[in-house]
Amino acid sequence: MRVSASAKNPDEAALIGRIRAGDETAMADLYDRYSGIVYGVALRVLGNTTAAEDVLQEVFLQLWRNPQAFDADRGRLPAWLAVIARNRAIDHLRKRPPEDDIEDLAISTGVNLENTTAQRLAVDKVRGVLAQLPAEQRRLLEMAFFEGMTHSEIAAKTGEALGTIKTRIRTGLLSLRKAFA
Repeated sequence: MRVSASAKNPDEAALIGRIRAGDETAMADLYDRYSGIVYGVALRVLGNTTAAEDVLQEVFLQLWRNPQAFDADRGRLPAWLAVIARNRAIDHLRKRPPEDDIEDLAISTGVNLENTTAQRLAVDKVRGVLAQLPAEQRRLLEMAFFEGMTHSEIAAKTGEALGTIKTRIRTGLLSLRKAFA
């Protein structure tokens, strides 16, 4: 015989029932009880207190507007809230503009490239660093810089997601930058 989750957690079921009935004090009780979990998950994903507070507010507002979304027979309320918080936080990350645009990432060699010998040494150093990169990063950097392809063109040619392409190129560029630091 299967025991429903609401029977296992009558306090949670009662709280959700009160929220479904429009009881604002129930929402305050729920917030007091579970806001730490929601905030903690959001903060762990986002690494930013302001953004985590925004997610906290969104999660509880979502529950207030649609308390039927929670099904006590499918799991416990704290776990459900944590999943909703995680998903909202990930949505925030996806909407966040990148902190460094890949196109603006400059690599300073600190070498006078007007000197032919210095140019050869710098090129050799770049080739050495490229050889040490994982194959997928190296291949994407070569396509971008030596073949002049845009990130979108690389994504279309390789069949990989544009975000993956950008991340791998950025990681490769950061490795090159470290080699010349």
